[in-house]
Amino acid sequence: MRKKNPSKKKRAASVKAKQRANLSFRMNILFFSIFLLFSLLILRLGYMQIVKGEEYVRELARTDEVTVNSSVPRGRIYDRQGRVLVDNEPKNAITYTKLQSTTTKEMLETANKLAKLIKMDTKPITDRDKRDFWITLNKEKAYAKVSEKEQKDINNDSELEQKEKQAELDKLVRDRITNDELRELTKKDLQVLAIYRLMAAGYYLSPQIIKSDNVTNKEFAIVSENLTELPGVNTTTDWARVKKSALSILGSTTTPREGIPKNLVDYYLARDYSRNDRVGKSYIEQQYEEILQGQKAVVKNATNGKGQVVDTVTTSEGSPGKELILTIDSELQESLDKIVEEQLLFAKSQAGSSLLDRAFLVMMNPNTGEILSMVGKKLDTDDNGKMTINDYAIGSFTSAYEAGSVIKPATLLTGYSLNAITPNEVLIDEPIKILGTEPKKSIFNPGGRISMDGLTALERSSNVYMFKTAMKIAGVNYVPNAGLRVTLEDFTKIRNSYAQFGLGVKTGIDLPGEFEGFKGNETISGKLLDLVIGQYDTFTPLQLAQYVSTIANGGKRIQPHLAKEIREPSVDGKTLGPIVTELGPTILNTIDNTKSEIDYVKSGMHRVYFGNQGTGASYFRDAKFNAAGKTGTAEAVYYGPKKSAYGTQTLSITHVGFAPYDNPEIAYAVVVPWVTTGTNYTAINNIIARQAVDKYFEIQKKNTKKAKQKVGEKIKKPITKEQIDEEDAQKMGTQ
Repeated sequence: MRKKNPSKKKRAASVKAKQRANLSFRMNILFFSIFLLFSLLILRLGYMQIVKGEEYVRELARTDEVTVNSSVPRGRIYDRQGRVLVDNEPKNAITYTKLQSTTTKEMLETANKLAKLIKMDTKPITDRDKRDFWITLNKEKAYAKVSEKEQKDINNDSELEQKEKQAELDKLVRDRITNDELRELTKKDLQVLAIYRLMAAGYYLSPQIIKSDNVTNKEFAIVSENLTELPGVNTTTDWARVKKSALSILGSTTTPREGIPKNLVDYYLARDYSRNDRVGKSYIEQQYEEILQGQKAVVKNATNGKGQVVDTVTTSEGSPGKELILTIDSELQESLDKIVEEQLLFAKSQAGSSLLDRAFLVMMNPNTGEILSMVGKKLDTDDNGKMTINDYAIGSFTSAYEAGSVIKPATLLTGYSLNAITPNEVLIDEPIKILGTEPKKSIFNPGGRISMDGLTALERSSNVYMFKTAMKIAGVNYVPNAGLRVTLEDFTKIRNSYAQFGLGVKTGIDLPGEFEGFKGNETISGKLLDLVIGQYDTFTPLQLAQYVSTIANGGKRIQPHLAKEIREPSVDGKTLGPIVTELGPTILNTIDNTKSEIDYVKSGMHRVYFGNQGTGASYFRDAKFNAAGKTGTAEAVYYGPKKSAYGTQTLSITHVGFAPYDNPEIAYAVVVPWVTTGTNYTAINNIIARQAVDKYFEIQKKNTKKAKQKVGEKIKKPITKEQIDEEDAQKMGTQ
């Protein structure tokens, strides 16, 4: 056995010792290096915080970013054929942007310089503006009007905050400026004031339009040439909203001068609007604000510690608002406008028409809910006493009237759905004599007894058939010269059934401000009988159109709507942009009737037009189209705009219908309130209905021949030469 070599063991131990020594040395170096690095880092942080701290704070202040949203053109509005209804008109504009650091003195200096270059309209200047401006120009003289004691009393009022104290002082000064002192303001001063008041009204870093109406090319050019001498002033292109139609449902927008409505400031500011933005303030413009407004360009202004802009960067180019295609047909609308106007003026020329001042016609597609035409005309008197006729289409859904016999089909269907009567049930038409009331009867039967079924009741417009239907719904037996015991529940059952058709409830139209109508609050038996012949509750013309549409399409209540499509902005101004959204039909509910019950009532309405004793037959019997409808006359008590005539007995006339009979394309409702205070009148309700349906089929026939290209793809010229810009709309009070 070999022995181990001791010299090798010694060498191995020596190597390990050296390795441990080297490792220890390296670790010391590493720790020392880390110590040095941390020391340097601490020294650097101290240097940056202590030595350079103020400089970095100033640098941070210099790069403070303030976002400014620049408005873009609103989306245009077209009719269903692609005709422009609302457009944007570009125009030269002069703007002013106020900085946080801008002083009153600097604004006055700029206003003085600008007043030498442009001419301003001084009519908007108020007395308050003049007084405030006089104070600005004569500060020492102005505040000398308040004694030291008065100033001391204000300053010592512990209940007032500092701003309130200053406001109280300013009010005293303002009130003590004399008319002679105000007359010291020269024409030049007023020009400066007209500019200055707009400058002062602007918001920091938000361009404020100083002048955009009637800016001449010379003014635009000379201001552009002198921008370096006019801090904050800029020349740019603004736009005005221009309506190509007087149709009131189009609505209107605010002007830049108005800006966001005060009651909606928080709502719009939370959605990145600026205070001087145009926004829709009524009807279509308001309803589709978010679509029409568009995406605004976003500009970030970097300011220094003095509030001065040192750099401007556009972070988003923005885009115009999306464009809206309406269901309205401009050609049909214009034609029906003329029909209603002519008949309204004719009726106004007749005796007993002192209260007549309006007429309505609504035409819609009963299968889709698309409003094809919404006509409302109102007679007014101008300042010279001359009678004018104005658009009042908004009255179709914001005003309600007794509808008369046109709701009798709903009464029969209500009786069927509640199992009170059955189709073909025969009842006796005879004067109804309830204890303590005048006899209630049908116009065609003042004193006899006539047996009839539901079809004849509709054809001849029997009041008594409807009265007896109401009695059966209430579960009471009629005994001549006795009372009828009815309850609120009986009214409620009938009204709930009517609501299924859209009567007495909101239709769901895509417009703000819809009115439901009035419901009578008496529950005596006579009022229940009045209710079922349309002489108690009131309904809007649009409700009547939805109601007859429900019958026409077989029992589905369709939500009426005016928006047909939402499109991207046109690229070339000749062709409509791509479709973003198509707005289809919305079924709100289905009535509680069988198909056979609905068909039975539709057959009765057909006899109104073509039956031997139909109340509308003299107007429709010779028609080239097949249709169905119902005429109506309501005895009403006047509560219109003439307060002196409140309580006057009057008649309102109505008409509802649909065509063609077998496959309805249109449903329509005509309402002419307060047509006469007598008993004789011309049934312009029936004339309007007949002429309107004739015109619809005439236009449809013509459009069918031209339908080689897809409807609405090409932008078309407006039907009329009407042009109402936003400023004109403000002066006229147009909604």
